[in-house]
Amino acid sequence: MDRRNFLVNGTMAVFALSIFGKTVRAADGTFSGDCDTSNDILGPFYRAKAPMRADLTYDGLQGTRLLIKGKVHTDDCVTPLHKAVVEIWHCDSSGEYDNTTKEFRHRARWETNEKGEYSFLTILPGKYLNGELYRPSHVHFRVTAPGHKELISQLYFKGDPHIPEDPWASSAKAVNRILPIIPESTKGELAVLFDIYLDKS
Repeated sequence: MDRRNFLVNGTMAVFALSIFGKTVRAADGTFSGDCDTSNDILGPFYRAKAPMRADLTYDGLQGTRLLIKGKVHTDDCVTPLHKAVVEIWHCDSSGEYDNTTKEFRHRARWETNEKGEYSFLTILPGKYLNGELYRPSHVHFRVTAPGHKELISQLYFKGDPHIPEDPWASSAKAVNRILPIIPESTKGELAVLFDIYLDKS
C-alpha cells in the first residue's frame, strides 16, 4: 500500500470510528469502545413472530424499493456477531401498519452471516400523523444476540423535513441513526447502510 492510500484509508477508518464513538486497542490486542447503537421507542405496532425472510416485497407493492443493510458488531466496535437476529417493521407507503394479516407485510426477521452482515429488501416507509405532527419516515429495529443486551431502535433518513419536530428523531442520541439514502448501483438502486453495535449484558 502506498503512502497516499495508507493516509486515505487510515483517515477514513478514524472518521468512521469517530462517528459512532471511540475504539481503543489494549496491549493484549483486544478492543473496547463506546460505539453502541442508541435505543428508541418500541412504538405501539410491534408484532411478535415475524417471518424469517430478507425480501419484504411482493406483487402489487406500492412504494420506492430500498435495500437496508449493514453489520452487527459486539461492543468492542470491531468484532462481527454471527447469528444475531435482526428484526424490522415499518408502515407502508401510505403510512399504515399491517397489524392483523397473516402476511405480516413490512415485517421480517433475519440472522446475520459469519461476517455479521444482514440485509432487507423493502420500501421507503410513508408517514403518519402522531397527534398534530407527522412522524418522519422510519424503520423499527429489534436486535438480539446471546450475551448482549436487546436493542430496540429506529432508523431515520437524512433530509427528512419532519425530523426537527419529532421528539424521538430530533433527540441528540438519534443523530447517528439519521442516515443517507444512497444510489448504490449503476442502475440507480437505492440503499441505506446501518451498522449496529450491541452492548454486552
